[in-house]
Amino acid sequence: MRKKVDERIRTVIENGVKTRHRSMFVIIGDKSRDQIVNLHYMLSKAVIKSRPTVLWCYKDKLELSSHKKKRAKQIKKLMQRGLLDPEKVDPFSLFVETGGLTYCLYKDSERILGNTFGMCILQDFEALTPNLLARTIETVQGGGLIVLLLRSLSSLTSLYTMVMDVHERYRTESHSEAAGRFNERFLLSLASCKACVVMDDELNILPISSHIKSINPVPVNEDSEGLSEAERELKNLKEELNEDFPVGPLIKKCCTLDQGKAVITFLDAILDKNLRSTVALLAARGRGKSAALGLAIVGAVAAGYSNIFVTAPSPENLKTLFEFVCKGFDAIEYKEHIDYDVVKSVNPEFKKATVRINIYKQHRQTIQYIQPHEHEKLSQVELLVVDEAAAIPIPVVKSLLGPYLVFLSSTVNGYEGTGRSLSLKLLQQLEEQSQMSKGAEGSLSGRLFKKIELSESIRYASADPIESWLNALLCLDVTNSVPSISRLPPPSECDLYYVNRDTLFSYHKDSELFLQRMMALYVSSHYKNSPNDLQLMADAPAHHLFVLLGPVDESKNQLPDILCVIQVSLEGQISRKSAIKSLSDGYQPHGDQIPWKFCEQFRDAVFPSLSGARIVRIATHPSAMRLGYGSAAVELLTRYYEGQLTSISELDFEDAETPQRPQLRLTEAAEKVSLLEENIKPRTDLPPLLVHLRERQPEKLHYLGVSFGLTLDLFRFWKKHKFAPFYICQIPNNVTGEHTCMVLKPLNNDDFEVSGSDEWGFFSPFYQEFRLKFSRNLSHHFRNMEYKLAMSVLDPKIAFTDIEPTTSTSDGFSKLINTLLSPYDMGRLKDYTNNLIDYLSISDLVSNLAHLYFQEKIPVTLSYVQASILFCMGLQNQDVSYVEEQMKKLERQQILSQFKKAMIKLYKYLYGIASKEIDSALPRLKERVLEPHSISVDEDLDDAAKKVEAEMKAKTDGLLNPEFLQQYAIEGREADLEIALQNGGEKMFSGGLISVKSSRSEVEKHGKQKESDKSGKKRGKADGGAKSNKRRKS
Repeated sequence: MRKKVDERIRTVIENGVKTRHRSMFVIIGDKSRDQIVNLHYMLSKAVIKSRPTVLWCYKDKLELSSHKKKRAKQIKKLMQRGLLDPEKVDPFSLFVETGGLTYCLYKDSERILGNTFGMCILQDFEALTPNLLARTIETVQGGGLIVLLLRSLSSLTSLYTMVMDVHERYRTESHSEAAGRFNERFLLSLASCKACVVMDDELNILPISSHIKSINPVPVNEDSEGLSEAERELKNLKEELNEDFPVGPLIKKCCTLDQGKAVITFLDAILDKNLRSTVALLAARGRGKSAALGLAIVGAVAAGYSNIFVTAPSPENLKTLFEFVCKGFDAIEYKEHIDYDVVKSVNPEFKKATVRINIYKQHRQTIQYIQPHEHEKLSQVELLVVDEAAAIPIPVVKSLLGPYLVFLSSTVNGYEGTGRSLSLKLLQQLEEQSQMSKGAEGSLSGRLFKKIELSESIRYASADPIESWLNALLCLDVTNSVPSISRLPPPSECDLYYVNRDTLFSYHKDSELFLQRMMALYVSSHYKNSPNDLQLMADAPAHHLFVLLGPVDESKNQLPDILCVIQVSLEGQISRKSAIKSLSDGYQPHGDQIPWKFCEQFRDAVFPSLSGARIVRIATHPSAMRLGYGSAAVELLTRYYEGQLTSISELDFEDAETPQRPQLRLTEAAEKVSLLEENIKPRTDLPPLLVHLRERQPEKLHYLGVSFGLTLDLFRFWKKHKFAPFYICQIPNNVTGEHTCMVLKPLNNDDFEVSGSDEWGFFSPFYQEFRLKFSRNLSHHFRNMEYKLAMSVLDPKIAFTDIEPTTSTSDGFSKLINTLLSPYDMGRLKDYTNNLIDYLSISDLVSNLAHLYFQEKIPVTLSYVQASILFCMGLQNQDVSYVEEQMKKLERQQILSQFKKAMIKLYKYLYGIASKEIDSALPRLKERVLEPHSISVDEDLDDAAKKVEAEMKAKTDGLLNPEFLQQYAIEGREADLEIALQNGGEKMFSGGLISVKSSRSEVEKHGKQKESDKSGKKRGKADGGAKSNKRRKS
């Protein structure tokens, strides 16, 4: 049956097209997708240009597949089941077939950023989050439609109790029921959005959209050329600068007046050629920042800049920037491949993104992408462009700044969680430095600083009602509405109040203003914010809100000034079984950050069963910083959870009232948050927004905890309030460059028996274990941590009273010395203290000595400077140059002098403890003791002479002995000799020897031989020639 569409729907669409504003339709019903075709048709008729493109976002499943062949199969199956009439053409199928649709899963929504569509369809309402809502709606151009599809609902209020997918992450073991406060506020806000229509699947407008009853077609304020006022101004600007090069051609590429002025500011800085200036461009998403930067780079190339570097978290972020660089080159008539070449990345991680452009027109010029941490490559740079600077850690951005021109751009009020660290911290510092350098005349040290802000959107006209609605719903644009404080009361006069979340998110006029003010404090005092934080604040069952207010004057009917906001999450009460399972599986569920991290670090299954509260955020008013309000709030919160603020009589009174459920229901959320704030009462009778802590019973807690990015100021703040660390992440955070730190404060509780002297209670042994682990890690993961911060974390004792060590101490300690320091080491240490060797000779001992000292094994009082030098050189293994750089007021010689004083104190103590052991244990070489002889040298020589003479006399007497000579006697007769001479005289041998045969028997010979052997031993070699009885012939 054909039915006439309500004329007001057509009017809303046409008005949007005329004014370049977006419109939103919420369609409730199972057949809601059929009406998409009608809405798209009406939009096509109203838009003069081509057919509007459509973005279809869904959770995991489409009714009709986005794949052509799969869709044909599905239609065939529907026909076979009789669910589709083959004779009757289905308009929706035709709509899908005609193309122009882009499908996107919610989990892949990041890839659609930067694209523009004429229509956006959001199905699967339960999967939507504030981030997704902002990300998808922002892609729709002016005059386009946002269509939200909901299933059939018996009542709109059933949205309040709809279970959203994100609630699964909010549930913990002890807090399992999430509330639907965000949905309630979302639905109520639709009624106030002038460009939003809620209707059923037959296009009947529901009463909630009563504001469009009297809608009329709008006249458009255009001149004879069909231009609005802003467009006319932009056209005039382009005409004025038409003749100027390179400004004229580049301005023609600008879409808005804001963008045109930004490009002119950039070009002024480029042509000024002051190489110590910074220009920062801040804007919300979709304002044309990247395009303005791209055009400015082209201006720098035309002005002759040779080395231009561009950096961003990833080269994919620079797609638009390089696209507009190429458009700018076209505008100034540079030809690709002739005047310039574009180089794509070969790195698969960068997905063929542009990383370099080489220009050859005038001389060799380059536009080069570098990664943010590669700042050492910036030696020859003339212009550095940093896009999406808020997504780069602040220390890295600071290291990128140098003696060259710097352009920064960043998204503010963003929904991508890049936050405001850049605008909060860095730009503030640059502005202060710039003012100081202007104040000091002729100063060349400071950087010149300019800030540009873009407010006009590229995709749609200004004053877009959907943008205003989204900003109000998600508190995106609250930084401009931080209220000024009329009076700053002393912190001691302030009180902490509990905020009832049911009333806060009720969309009441006053509670809405209070919420916007609370979020303004969040955003202005914290570096990372995301719209999802708002849903967490509203729906998470374990979260609670507190505000610090000055004295409230009840006679004045106005909201009090918020000085400080605290968001707390109740954690713990996890069963021992779950804790043991988590330890064995190595898996940590969502939520309960501190219990699970503690359990993981110390392998302790008991701690998760305790109940505690984690301070999620603490935000102070920008104009009340460092005045003690944050401290006052933390102090009051601690006292509240220790039960010091609620009197016994009031507790008894509440306990007595507990059985009477009907009376309690009205103020249930205010007084019984421990029952997870079940929303079972009618919305007309809301409890008070603020409840004084004296009127609310606190949950019974064992500890308070905090998790934060480790900085010196923040750590000192929590340390001042008696919080102690138990975990520091070894890898720094990607966004801030800070290490995540978790601290804990045990509360006074009757469940534990602890000695009164120990301030840390049950936490004491864990804290000591953490300190030991941290000191060991200082030479590795925390080596480059600032020494003041690392010293604060370790919190060493450096002031000791002079106590003589007891015998037991010295015995134990001497054993420790023997394991860590040899006697030779002690000797070297002694020589160093006596100026006999330099500090490099004992550098291997410093680490052991430092560990002993900071573990309080060597109770010697050192000055803070001496302890700091020992800390850097001993625990962090740094050299003197590093210490000199860190301690700017001390010179190298002073550092070495203080180091020596520390070593002297340590050596004296060690030697005093174990001097005897050291002396006895020291291995020594045996020395010869030289003593005078008992007799003189002359006497000794006389004795020796007498001995020699006696030996010589004995030898001589032996030789002349007749018995000795007898062995050489010739035994033959004279006659035999004469016969031999006569016979052998004629034939004398050449030697002149003749032989006479002996007549002795063999026995005689042998007897004589033995005698000769005996006597021969007494004679020298000189006597050996007379053994033969041969004679030389005369």
